[in-house]
Amino acid sequence: MSQSFYVKAIWDPEAEVWTSQSNIQGLVIETATLAEFESLAKHFAPELLAENLGLSGEVPVRFEAEGGFNVLAA
Repeated sequence: MSQSFYVKAIWDPEAEVWTSQSNIQGLVIETATLAEFESLAKHFAPELLAENLGLSGEVPVRFEAEGGFNVLAA
C-alpha cells in the first residue's frame, strides 16, 4: 500500500477537548478524554477506510497526541 494514514489528537485547552486531525476522509472526533478519542478512532477508521477507499484487511494507522499544560513553578 503506497498511502499511509494518520490520526492526531490535539488538545484544545479553551474547550477542554481533544479534537482530530487526520487524512482519513470523514474521521472527525471530539472527546473529553484521550482514551475515548483513541477508542472512537479505532472504531470508525476501519469503516471509513473500507467505505471511502475500498480497503480491507489490516491497515496501519499512525496515532499521535499533541497537547500541553502550564505549571506554576515554586
